[in-house]
Amino acid sequence: MNSPPELDTVYQAVYTLYTNPDPTEKEKASAWLGELQKSVYAWKVSDEMLQQKRDLESCYFAAQTMRTKIELSFHELPTDAHTSLRDSLLQHISQINEHTNTIIVTQLSVALADLALQMSSWQSPVIDLINKFGGNQSSLWPLLEVMTVLPEEINSRFLRLGANRRQCVVMDLSNAVDTVIKFLSMCLKNGNDNVQINTRILRCFKSWVNVHAIPLQSIPNNDVVAYAFQVLGNYQSCSQLHEAATDCICIILQELEEENCHTKITIEYTTCLQQLQLGLFTNVMSLEQPYHLSVAHEENEKSINYCRIFTELAETYLNTIVLGSTVDKKHYAIKILDLVLMCVGHHDYEVALITFNLWYRLSECLYRKNNDDLNTIFRPHIERLIGGLCKHCQVEPDHLGLIEDGSGGEDLVDFRGRVSELIKDVVFVVGSSHCFRQMFTTLTGTNDNQQGQSTITRQPTWDLTEAALFIMQAVAKNILPEENDVVPKVVEAILNVPDNTHIAVRHTSILLLGELCEWINSHPQSLEPILNFLLSCLNQKGLASASSSALHSICTACPEHMASHFPGLLQIARSLDTFPISNEAAVGLLKGVSLILARLPTNEISTAMKELCWFQAKPLCQLVELQGIPLERGTKTDPVLWLDRLAAIFRHTNPSIDNSCDIHPCQSTITDMWPVFSSVFNKFQDDPRIMERCCRCLRYAVRCIGQHAVHLLESIVEQIVQLYSTNQHSCFLYLGSILVDEYAADHACASGLVRMLEAFIGPTFTILQVTDGLKNHPDTVDDLFRLCARFLQRGPIAFLHSAALSSIIDCALMASSLDHRDANASVMKFFYDFLHSGRNHDERSDYTIRRQLVQGILAEKGKALVTSLLQAAVFSLSTYMLQDVADVLVELTLTDGASMAIWLEEAIKSMPTQNAVGLPTATPEQLLEFHSTILRTTDSPKTVMHALRNFARLYR
Repeated sequence: MNSPPELDTVYQAVYTLYTNPDPTEKEKASAWLGELQKSVYAWKVSDEMLQQKRDLESCYFAAQTMRTKIELSFHELPTDAHTSLRDSLLQHISQINEHTNTIIVTQLSVALADLALQMSSWQSPVIDLINKFGGNQSSLWPLLEVMTVLPEEINSRFLRLGANRRQCVVMDLSNAVDTVIKFLSMCLKNGNDNVQINTRILRCFKSWVNVHAIPLQSIPNNDVVAYAFQVLGNYQSCSQLHEAATDCICIILQELEEENCHTKITIEYTTCLQQLQLGLFTNVMSLEQPYHLSVAHEENEKSINYCRIFTELAETYLNTIVLGSTVDKKHYAIKILDLVLMCVGHHDYEVALITFNLWYRLSECLYRKNNDDLNTIFRPHIERLIGGLCKHCQVEPDHLGLIEDGSGGEDLVDFRGRVSELIKDVVFVVGSSHCFRQMFTTLTGTNDNQQGQSTITRQPTWDLTEAALFIMQAVAKNILPEENDVVPKVVEAILNVPDNTHIAVRHTSILLLGELCEWINSHPQSLEPILNFLLSCLNQKGLASASSSALHSICTACPEHMASHFPGLLQIARSLDTFPISNEAAVGLLKGVSLILARLPTNEISTAMKELCWFQAKPLCQLVELQGIPLERGTKTDPVLWLDRLAAIFRHTNPSIDNSCDIHPCQSTITDMWPVFSSVFNKFQDDPRIMERCCRCLRYAVRCIGQHAVHLLESIVEQIVQLYSTNQHSCFLYLGSILVDEYAADHACASGLVRMLEAFIGPTFTILQVTDGLKNHPDTVDDLFRLCARFLQRGPIAFLHSAALSSIIDCALMASSLDHRDANASVMKFFYDFLHSGRNHDERSDYTIRRQLVQGILAEKGKALVTSLLQAAVFSLSTYMLQDVADVLVELTLTDGASMAIWLEEAIKSMPTQNAVGLPTATPEQLLEFHSTILRTTDSPKTVMHALRNFARLYR
């Protein structure tokens, strides 16, 4: 936008955007307004629209524009305009009344907060705001909103304030905290039970606690905290107010837990924290009765709020409870676990879900302690937890079909999956066999009396039976192989389950058999009846997929015992498409068959594998030959279906053979399969999905026989190079990396593989060098540098002599700032392997040559590399990606410490001293400390990563 637009034009665009029914016109208006918001004219336009207040839509657009401009484009304003912008915003906020739209108030509040954070010349914004608006009842709403979002915006990812400015702001907030607390207390007293105002008071207080501006030692006598507990003590409180009070208490508990983790605190401060902790404990425990009332009156949202508080208190006390409890004397706070378990017993499993993180943490703590006495203390709690979760896993008694079927099934399936993971984590406290036995009593409807005799107390319903079997399934793999008490009875009951039993019970029973695979391996006498049972279920709709999964598990765990059953498994493979199973289940079955195939005598493997593969390859050949047949994804007309099956066979057929063997038993089969793959490549070369699957299949075929596929190498390379020149599917680069990994160590193959790489480079650079090429093709970046890294690992000399190396490194320098997890990881791994190849004293005799080559390239590219890494770490990459950068920096220091010191100093000097809005970034002392830390920490990449992270925060 080259000139300021007429205000009426803006109004017309806003009107079109919100009211015109024509989607084309709406889209044009949206695009035009978007361009306006990016322009420098948006400042004046939005200010004038806010002053005129013509209608709701234009005010919202103006407020949102003002917020985004301050948030993202504050650098456009000259410094002398900051004060007038502040005064204008204050004027707009002073005109807010009870009829103003909430969204507009929020936008203006965030705008003013972001201005205060970036306008360093505004010395005491909080005090100024309270003085200006605090005495006016009608201005309390926007004032509280500004004071709430101000601390929240400190850590906004859009505001690049820098760590020093953030620290300065938090100190300013701390200095104003007494005034703020008095102001909030005054608002409570004068609020006349105004729910909206009181809710905002609680939200504001929470926001200030969250940034550590309000010290914990001021909490015990705080009026806002007392009010929060007053609200929570009444289950009939307004839902909005109740939730705000919950958030307030939870954030205090979280901050208290964080403080308890600090070791360098005074005795007086520790005493203060203990008093606060005890006071909070007493107040939270008093909420048991309101919780029961919320349950009785079906106030689920409030039940969830109470559960959050109980769970948060338990997490706060967790270490104290564990460390302070003995078999003879338990810590008083252990009572909170009873309240949490009470919530687990709530009829809605979403309430129980809130507690899961607590149980994970408790299990981790107990596992680290590895103390039987401690486990004994917490065993009753875990037993109750498992019992409660079992009830939540029950399906509605009138549910027909499998659990996945019907409305709401997906949510329950997801919850049950999380229950399974949790039980696997906590079951060691009670013991898997004990848990199995606990569920078995549920299955049989029995209870043990004091004499140890079992009596039948009830006949379990199908839904309870299925839930108990599901819990058993979660712990079955942990059952000791010598268990001969409960498991045989369970297996016998499953094998004799009547045909009219609910299908969900039979489905879960089959999955349980699969999880018992290791127990079955120790009880081979049970194998044949179990196999017969599973084979009979393969023909039953709804049970076939579970049966195939169980067969796969049993084949994996019992290969020696299953070898004699291979003819039956081969017959299953022949009939695969007659079973009512998904392709995923079919692939699982083929995995199991392939595992057993690998255990056959060597002289039998070749024939059996050839037959197994041709079952899948013949339909694939037919698809290649047929013309004009539309491909339907997931059906038998989809080549991917057959390629996935072949890939499963190649991947899981790994026979144990003598390395000196001239012919691999699978070699002839894979040789026969190559023309099939070649035909698929040619026929479907325009389809990236099929190409990816075909490359994957060929990858496993090559891995299967390794060096015995070298006779196919030239043909494979020739074809994928030709295909890549016309269709730049990155899977060809990935397949190339597999070939390099297998054959580049052979000098006879290395030169040809380097030529393959050089042939790949031209088409790759063509798509990466266009605008946003790296960003739009992260898979290509990932696979290219994985290929290069494999060369450095397997055939470094040939690669380091390549004419394309300099261009590859230049490309890697550009890609180092690509904020994509996998692609960037491959780039950093390439840099690491490049440096390490010149430093690694391995058994190869070419170390001196490698070192000279690497040093020569590093002399030319080293400075650019360090600068690129530092710029990427600070301005481009997500924090979790900095560990890979740290590994490269450490390797650089180890490779050439003297040069690294110079390069790093120059890279640091190139960093800006001020950010875009004129705020200072790093101090000279911080720069010096960073430089020193990077250079001296060659034995701890994690320390370098922390230094990088802290350094980046100075600029973000």
